[in-house]
Amino acid sequence: MNITNLFSNINPREVIKNLPDAVFVIDSDGRIIWANYKAAVIFESNANDLKGLNFDEIVANGMQLADKSYSKRNSVVTGAFTIEGKEFFIEMNARKYGEQYFITIRDITAMTNVLAIAEKNGRLNKEKNIMFVKLSNEFKSPIQSIIGFSQALLDGLGGEITEKQNKYVKIINKNASELLYFMEKFLEFSNAESSLFHFQGQKFDLVNTIQTIVKNNEENLNAKSITVEYDFEEFSKKAVYNDEDAVKIVLQNILETSIKLTDIGTITIKVSHPDMDVVEKSGARIFKDSNSMSYVEITISDTGIGLAESEMDGIFEPYTQLDKAHKKTILRSITLGTAYTVLKRTGGALWVNSEVMKGSAFHIILPVEKELQPAE
Repeated sequence: MNITNLFSNINPREVIKNLPDAVFVIDSDGRIIWANYKAAVIFESNANDLKGLNFDEIVANGMQLADKSYSKRNSVVTGAFTIEGKEFFIEMNARKYGEQYFITIRDITAMTNVLAIAEKNGRLNKEKNIMFVKLSNEFKSPIQSIIGFSQALLDGLGGEITEKQNKYVKIINKNASELLYFMEKFLEFSNAESSLFHFQGQKFDLVNTIQTIVKNNEENLNAKSITVEYDFEEFSKKAVYNDEDAVKIVLQNILETSIKLTDIGTITIKVSHPDMDVVEKSGARIFKDSNSMSYVEITISDTGIGLAESEMDGIFEPYTQLDKAHKKTILRSITLGTAYTVLKRTGGALWVNSEVMKGSAFHIILPVEKELQPAE
């Protein structure tokens, strides 16, 4: 039999209709325009009742996750609802053809116990983070007292002390200061992960914000003879829209890391509008009708010692670093993990390229239009 003739007799619509997975065709506004028989079975309805519904009505964050699945080229897991409101779990894959989404869905409710445990653990983790943040003063106040009183002793406010006592008090002061810094970074990360973090969009001057952060770090830059250079030639927007406080946290943490990796040399901060393929590959949130001007890319590159491949593994994931003995590695991961988490929650993305003895380049993608404000 001629195989070409065999396939010429197959009706694609009939094949799709009888696939073992649910199949939806969604228009650019998120409306269901077609569904197969399996979709009707899974969602305990019939295909005609599903037509015309908004996809988000039956799949939690449906269109947002469809964009993620399409841009990442992989499946996503989420919750779904029948028309009667019964909840279950699905695995979803999305592809885009023109202005329409072609979405396949598989019921994975059999994995509910596994997912429920994961959800419970995630919720408990968030609740612990909230507790840490709310108790921040209880953690920090005693350490600040140790720093303050030890400094007073060094300044002679408690009377004259011996050379040996002076040496010990300096050690106390130094270690307490390092502990306070660690606690502040840890609590900052806990806040970024918790539900206490809220996006607060506003218009602000990005260039001025960057220069302010650099100025705040002048003492550390001068101590290491590091020169900061700017490259804003490819950046045309003066006022951008995002959460300025969140952006400041990101810039501060990345600049801190870059300074620590550089003993002497140059840190270059470049701001430009990235190509959309860069935005899509970065993992930043993709919005309808967005273009290159809807985003900025901030690159902070240095001429420092760089990072080895082993140091790059889990660099944005503090929890994966807990089995590593080096305190600096854990602190760096907490600092960068905060920047990574905050950027994700503002719709952006972060990645790093680094080579030992050649320096590192931290890349930030940030949506900068009001219409691209991320949902809570």
